[in-house]
Amino acid sequence: MSEREAPVGPSKRRDRAEIEFSRIVAFSDGVFAIAITLLVLALEVPPGTDDLGQALRERNDELLAYAISFAVLGKLWLAHHRFFSSVARFDSTLMGLNLFYLAWIALVPFTSEVLGDYSDESAAVILYAANITGVSLTFVAQIAYCYRRDLVQPWAREYERRYAGPANFVVAGVFAASIPVALLSPTAATLMWLAIFVLGRRVGDRIAGKRGVR
Repeated sequence: MSEREAPVGPSKRRDRAEIEFSRIVAFSDGVFAIAITLLVLALEVPPGTDDLGQALRERNDELLAYAISFAVLGKLWLAHHRFFSSVARFDSTLMGLNLFYLAWIALVPFTSEVLGDYSDESAAVILYAANITGVSLTFVAQIAYCYRRDLVQPWAREYERRYAGPANFVVAGVFAASIPVALLSPTAATLMWLAIFVLGRRVGDRIAGKRGVR
């Protein structure tokens, strides 16, 4: 069966099951909102500190971990919101893939806190990198499944194929590549993550171009 044919197995049109589809999106948004809120709860200044400026400087690593995680989750939420706005139909498999994706999202506050507390240790950087790699790959799996089962609205298919998939592969690739780098230098691995926000879309577009997708 070609990838343009109707999906195998039962699926529901979102315009005929809007309440159920809205609950899926609302639940996803709730997980993102809680994850982002939990990030800031990891930031704490001990009460009765004599030198507040020094106390804040001592938490530079925690603040950096917060900034990176907030930016990553914000970027992921925008991508998730845009993608689900293009979904025309959904089924139990997509719901399961989305739950698996959200499990990785819910883990980010924990790995971010570990990163902030132990930013100079390879294990903390590897844990965080593995978390974001898992997030990116499970999102790619959702996109691939929806495209293969023809669950995406026609106007969005080309965009998701040309950009969203390659862009998320770039994110997953950079974080996965940072794992062996972290064994040598946790700082260098962290700098690799920051490069995603500068080069991510450009590299994703280049990959899409090499695939011959226009």
